[in-house]
Parts: sequence; structure tokens; C-alpha cells
Amino acid sequence: MYSLAFSILFVSFLVLTLLLRFWLASRHIRHVLAHRAAVPAEFAAKIPLAAHQKAADYTVARTKFGLLVLLVNSVVLVGFTLLGGLQWLSQAVFQQTGPGMAYQLGLLAAFAAISGLVDLPFDYYKQFGMEQRFGFNKMSRRLFFTDMAKGLVVGTAIGLPLVWVVLILMEKSGGLWWFYTWLVWSGFQLLMMVLYPTVLAPLFNKFTPLADESLKARIEGLMQRVGFASKGLFVMDGSKRSAHGNAYFSGFGANKRIVFFDTLLARLAPQEIEAVLAHELGHFKLKHIVKRIAVMFAISLAFLALLGYLKNQLWFYTGLGVDPLILPGQNNDAMALLLFMLALPVFTFLLGPLTSLSSRQHEFEADAFAAQHTDAADLVSALVKMYEDNASTLTPDPLHSAFYDSHPPASVRIRQLRLAAQ
Repeated sequence: MYSLAFSILFVSFLVLTLLLRFWLASRHIRHVLAHRAAVPAEFAAKIPLAAHQKAADYTVARTKFGLLVLLVNSVVLVGFTLLGGLQWLSQAVFQQTGPGMAYQLGLLAAFAAISGLVDLPFDYYKQFGMEQRFGFNKMSRRLFFTDMAKGLVVGTAIGLPLVWVVLILMEKSGGLWWFYTWLVWSGFQLLMMVLYPTVLAPLFNKFTPLADESLKARIEGLMQRVGFASKGLFVMDGSKRSAHGNAYFSGFGANKRIVFFDTLLARLAPQEIEAVLAHELGHFKLKHIVKRIAVMFAISLAFLALLGYLKNQLWFYTGLGVDPLILPGQNNDAMALLLFMLALPVFTFLLGPLTSLSSRQHEFEADAFAAQHTDAADLVSALVKMYEDNASTLTPDPLHSAFYDSHPPASVRIRQLRLAAQ
């Protein structure tokens, strides 16, 4: 009875989220196309009509492509769960590995391999179809597959030991396994923040010290004013993959470094680069990063506690198309992880606007911080160029933006900055 009720609940939430996401996407497409013919008045002097229309077409193409991916992923989700795909996969893996840890790791690896194969044609089309069509792709096919191979090796080298530890904890550490797992997961996340800038990122991109001495002096002056210590200023060769530009800082503690895309440096004036960096430093100085980490840790603890309960409920498995009584392995830990990972996004999608709201508030605060330490007009100018270069629509549907966008709409954000500049 409970399993049937859970199946109905799962299907209901899946259909609800699909309908909602298709409705939001259709609103977004109609809204963007309805404003395609003219540049919004506040941007008319800065952005050409051709660039505005390119952004509209790019947004529509991305949204439609996202709906196709969503539909395929939903079919795959139902296939893995209610149609018995995971049950079949479990039996197939067991025939090759036999019982024990090899079976559990093999089940997770087989699922990851199938998911990767499903995603591959979409990733390929996105890069060499859509991004190519709008002039953003700079990646060769050789680099695409090289990145994929590197990602597979790095993911396996890091992921398999982590999963092995989690499965050991689930099997041997008793009823509080989820708490011990949370401690391991939290420590792993912090370790990745330290290792990513210096160990992992250089596997995929080349980082060179910033050579422009005048720009370097300007940036160091900004960092001194706001009290930010960095391990260095670096330029990343983002142009070998994409025409999109950005700047960010990565690392943790004393390992922080500031990184500029070479595409960004080529497009923005020195004072605009300083203003963009001031915004990014605002996130750090206002403790947005620490707050996000704390929220992430709290949410992961809650979800692991929930999994600790669901792991022992027969209806959780049978309600998602798996009969644990006939699973060939000695325990259901790997299967519990897979089912939880598949079901969780279905039930949590409606919480998305809360995350977006918090993120947009942080963006407003970081903009205000940048306006205090640099000229707000320079940040406005930089943002306008970045919106144009990245083909970001200036006219998103407000409701769609509230659900999905981590940044405020361009018109709202720039309006506030212009008020600050007066």
C-alpha cells in the first residue's frame, strides 16, 4: 500500500514539475520573442539591434533545447525506476561481478556510464551545433573528446574512493552512518576547494600570471582597499573553448587566487575589469561564500538524514520500481544511493525559487559593494558589454527568471547601479 502511494506521489510530482517547466519555458520564449523587435530603451544607446536579436534567438534556442533534454531525461528516469531499468541493471552487473563491494561499485559505475552515453549526443550538439551556430564555440572536436576523457579519469580517480568510503560507512557504522558520511562529504568538499585551483583546473586550462603591469597595479590597489589577500592574479585560456567571458576567484583560505578569462580581458577596459572584480570580491567580503557553504552543508546533512530513514523502508524501493527482496547483492546500499539521487530532484524542484531569491539578493549586495569601491558607471558599462558578448537576453520572462536565474534581470540590476552612481 505504501509503495503504491509513493509511486503515485512520485509520478504526480514528476508530471507536475514537467508541466510547470514546460509552461515556464513557453512563457519565456513568448516574452523574449515579443520584445525581439526593439532594444529596451535603457540599453538602446549601448547595444545594437542585431546584438539584441541575436541574444533573443540564442535564448529561444537554448530554452527549446533544454526542453528536449528535459523530456529525454524524464523518459530515462521513468525507465530506470518504474519500468525496472535499475532492477535489470543490478542483475546484469551481479552476473559479471558476483557479490560484495565489486557489485555495488559496478552498479554505480554502470549507471554512470549509461547516463554519460545518454548525455553525450546532447553535449556534442550543444557545443558543435547550437554554440557553433551563434559563434560562441571555439573548441575543436579533438579537445571536446580530450576533455571528456580527462573528466572521466579525474572523476573515477576521485569519485570511486569517495563512494567506496560512503558504502563502507553505510554498511558498517550503524544507524548514524548518514552523520559520519556527512562529515566525510563536508571534508571532501573543503578539500576540493583547496585542490581545485592548483591541481584540478590546470588539467583542463592553462593559467598564466597576469602580465599587464598597469592592470595588475590597479587590481592590487583594489584588493588592498577591500582587505583581500590572494595567491596571485591569473589569466585562463578560455578562448580555446568558448567566446564567453568571465572572472572569478577560487580556492579557500590562504589558497585563494583570482582568475580572468582571456576573452574578458580582451573586451573590457581596465576600469571595467576592476569594477567586475570588485563585484566578485564583494561576495567574499560580505561572506556570501561562507553562507552558501554553510547552507550547502546544512542541506546535505538533512538529505543524508532523510536517506538514512528511507534506506530501511521497503516502500521506498518498491515504489520506485525496485524489489530489494530479489536484488542479487548482499545489501541495497548502492541501490539506495541511486534511487535517492534520481528521486530527489523531482521532489525539490519547487524549492528552486527560494535558492534563486537568495542568490539574486547576494548579487544586489555585491553590486552595491562594487559601487562603493569603484565607479558604479564602470560596472554598468562592463555588464552591458558582457550581456552583449554572452548573448544574454535583456528581456527575460519575470516568472521564468524568478524560478531559474541566479542573477537579477539586466534592467533591474543596472537600474539600481545607475541610482547608486547618481
